[in-house]
Amino acid sequence: MLAALGGGRLFAAGSEASAAPQPVAAEVPQTGQPHTIQDLGLILLPVRAGKFTMGSPYSEPGRLDDEIEHTVTLTRPFWLGRTAVTQGQYQRLMGTNPSRFKDQGPDLPVETVSWDEAMAFCRKLTEREQAAGRLPAGHSYTLPTEAQREYACRAGTTGSYAGELNAIVWYSGNSDEKPQPVATKQPNAWGFYDLQGNIWEWCRDWYGHYPSEPVTDPTGPANGSQRVYRGGAWFHSADLCRSAYRYRIEPTYRGSLLGFRIALTPDDATRPAGNRESAPVETHPLPSAPKAR
Repeated sequence: MLAALGGGRLFAAGSEASAAPQPVAAEVPQTGQPHTIQDLGLILLPVRAGKFTMGSPYSEPGRLDDEIEHTVTLTRPFWLGRTAVTQGQYQRLMGTNPSRFKDQGPDLPVETVSWDEAMAFCRKLTEREQAAGRLPAGHSYTLPTEAQREYACRAGTTGSYAGELNAIVWYSGNSDEKPQPVATKQPNAWGFYDLQGNIWEWCRDWYGHYPSEPVTDPTGPANGSQRVYRGGAWFHSADLCRSAYRYRIEPTYRGSLLGFRIALTPDDATRPAGNRESAPVETHPLPSAPKAR
């Protein structure tokens, strides 16, 4: 089994639960407003800048040694997919569906996608939207950093989960041993679905050790051998779906429990700055999921 990370404390929220904006169709993303890529049906929600505690306290059940608590400040707002990229969305843009569970409907998250293939999706979407004049200058679609993803996952919470476990998380205890369509559990307080459970998701960062001191706009090590993925999955126990849980593998790996969601950020917001030490680690691939039923 793989390992993942846990809880952290938020000092300044990036959104308010009561003010979660509703998606409104717009050709060009508008600051602070949800953005819909119309032909893909892909909705991104805005996340404000803020400060939070990343990682988990020693007292958190299931905590791992690489979950060192540290204060993170995100100075730039960004957008993040309301859900993971679905099989239907991936098929419409890329012309193929690599998923193992493709017979269970287009609204299941796409999986069996490597980090490189997830980034190829982001690049193709960026190029298409730029050519159509639907993307602000200096912005790109990409994968979220670990810090961006945990910040959005927590949505102002400080514990292991961003809500009641069975209300927001698809995991081995409630998934009927198969992936589920996106957005069929409750969203977190900022309107995001399935940031915990259902499918693991790639992050942009190389894997590295956390610092103990405060950091600003972290992007992970400047280089490495393994990329981070987070969130847990329908096949795994709840402790692997904790907000702070993190894992890693080579970027060429493909697995039927691993997909992705996209972010929209300023081009320099996810550029590696070497603000985390790279960590040579052993490979621990995801356990094989049962065959599609």
